[in-house]
Order: sequence, then C-alpha cells, then structure tokens
Amino acid sequence: MKIFNKVVIIVIDSLGAGALPDADKYGDVGSNTLGNMAKAVGGLKLPNMRKLGLGNIISIEGVPPVEAPLAAFGKMAEASAGKDTTTGHWELSGIILDKPFPVFPSGFPARIIAEFEKRIGRKTLGNEVASGTEIIARLGEEHIKTGYPIVYTSADSVFQIAAHEEVIPLDDLYGMCRTAREILTGKYAVGRVIARPFLGKPGNFKRTPNRHDFSLAPPRATILDMLKEEGYAVRAVGKIEDIFAGRGITDSVHTTGNMDGVNKTIECIKKEGKGLVFTNLVDFDSSFGHRNDPAGYAAALEELDGRMPEIINLIDGHTMLIITADHGCDPTTESTDHSREYVPLLVYSPNVKQGVNLGIRESFTDIAATVAEIFKIEFNAGQSFLKNILPGS
Repeated sequence: MKIFNKVVIIVIDSLGAGALPDADKYGDVGSNTLGNMAKAVGGLKLPNMRKLGLGNIISIEGVPPVEAPLAAFGKMAEASAGKDTTTGHWELSGIILDKPFPVFPSGFPARIIAEFEKRIGRKTLGNEVASGTEIIARLGEEHIKTGYPIVYTSADSVFQIAAHEEVIPLDDLYGMCRTAREILTGKYAVGRVIARPFLGKPGNFKRTPNRHDFSLAPPRATILDMLKEEGYAVRAVGKIEDIFAGRGITDSVHTTGNMDGVNKTIECIKKEGKGLVFTNLVDFDSSFGHRNDPAGYAAALEELDGRMPEIINLIDGHTMLIITADHGCDPTTESTDHSREYVPLLVYSPNVKQGVNLGIRESFTDIAATVAEIFKIEFNAGQSFLKNILPGS
C-alpha cells in the first residue's frame, strides 16, 4: 500500500551547508553558504524553516535548533566529482558522475571558437572567464555596433552566449546555442550552453528572464525517466527541464524569479495526478551567490521562508515535501564560483515521523532512491530513507 502518491522536491539552488571533506581539492576549504551568510548579516530570520528543523542540521546564527522539528532532517554529501548545477541535479535524480565536466579557465580553444564563428556566420567577442553582468557592461556597446555575440565561461562547465535582444533576436540566440551544443562534444562537452539575453543601453544593460540552458542529456535513465515510463506525472518548475534536456518530464514551466517559482510550484502541487513536482529556485545562485551578495541572499531566503506556510498547508498525508540544494555558492568568500559543500535535507509530511535525524547521507542519490521506493520502482543507486521516516518504523 502506497502512503505517498506525490513527492515535491524544492531545490534552493546553491544553499550549501558546509565544506565537504574533499573541499581542498576544489579550493573551497571553509565554505559554508548557509552558515557564513547568516554570520555575515548578523543572523537570519527563518521561523518557518526553523520549525521544520533547518537549524538542527548545522549551526545557523538566528536559526537555533528546535526540540521537536516538524520534519525529518539531515545533510547530504555529493558523491559525484564536481560542484556544478548539472552534476548536482543529476545526482539528485540517481546518477553519480566519476569525472567532472570540463572547464576552460583560459577560455575555449581557438579551433572551437573558429568552428562556432564559421557555423553562425559572424565573429564573436570575449572568449574569457567573466562575470555575466561585468562582461556585458564592458563589451555590450561593441556588441551592439558589430552584432557579434559575446562568448564567455566561468569556473563552471558552461559556454555562455550573451546578446542584446534587439540586436540578436531570441530565436537566433537560441539557434546559436544549439549550434554550440552540437560542437561541444567529447573532451569539450561542457555541462551547459547558456543563452544570456539582455536589454538596455550602454551603462544600463540588464539581463532578461529569457535565459535558456542547453544541457547534455543524462547518460542513462534517471528517476524522472522511470516515473514517466510508469505513467506518473513529472512536473518541472524553473530550469529543471533544461538541466535534464527535456528528458523524463511530462509538464514543464519556466519561471521569472524565485517567487514566480514558488507560485508555479503551488500550482503544480494543486494539480491532479500522482507523481513528482521538481522545482529549482535559481535566483539564490545566479543573483546572490555568484555576486557575493550575502545580504541579498539572506533577504531572498527570508522571502522564501515567508511563503513556506502556503506550501506546507498543501502537503497532505499523501504528499511528501523535500527541501534541499544542489551545491554551495558561498557569497562571503573571495570566490564567485560554486563551492563543494554538503547540502541540507528536510523531509516533511503529516505522514512523516517528526524530528527524525537522517544524519549525513553519503550521496544525493538517496533522494532518488527514496522516490523510487515510494512509487515501487526498481532502482540501483542510493539508499532510501523511507523506512527511517515512516510511522511505526
């Protein structure tokens, strides 16, 4: 007998919970997105996530532990090599990667850029490691004059193409991204090609919500594929569809920000049908983590906390809510890159035993294994924690 017929996974993008033991290999010793951010702003105000047990996972200034958390709680280590969005989400869905996606700290090889320029029929600007907002401020005017797209990367495995929407229309920009995706294979197979459209005039350029990610397809079946194959709904909110290259998804909706993501998640929870709602709230990472903005990150987290009662009130006895993250992006360190961290784990339902300490999970795949057990799907990755949280167990 199935107790749960719907699982809701909310990924607070980049909300790391302390450096992993191998963080030194990634230059991330001392990173703690949640803990360091809280200290930087003099304490967080998260009464609703505190009730769930967020402060029981790690020490968070302003969010002390509670004696009787409403949720089961713990944290998860990343078993895959890497610390990027695609790797984290794929692991949440059941895939562990033994090699990180390639990165290009000196920009992309000349022959790759030459092939890209040949196929799109125009030159490019940039080809360097850069902040997205900084590079459009610096090269945006030249881009408008020449019509050349701006190509750049970061410490992540990404090939990013920025273009003014009035210079290169969105359809053309997306076409360029598909061309890059075709070229970037083998040892150049970056995790994501990202369209970064912007608008405005020199000195006041603003990126628009029309970002689109073109990810590699997962190398094998994920829990999403298996749920879809079994006839369950798999509803993707935010950039989930992009991260999985559309695979294993029955319905998807993109979002314009965190609160729009919450609104769309609520709509999906209310829909009929058994299955999975999978949400990514990207602003924490893109707008605050990468911008080294702890105050902005904290304000966004408090804004999300204010919406938590709306979500929790929809979680009935047949629905399980899982709140987690995909990696860290500590806004208090010198680096503007992702950080190799544990991620928090909160599991709530009226049918989940309250206050269960799930400890330190060895892999994000434990979430996929738990979802698989709920829906009685054979799965060979991760360790389900369902038996730990069911009443009577």
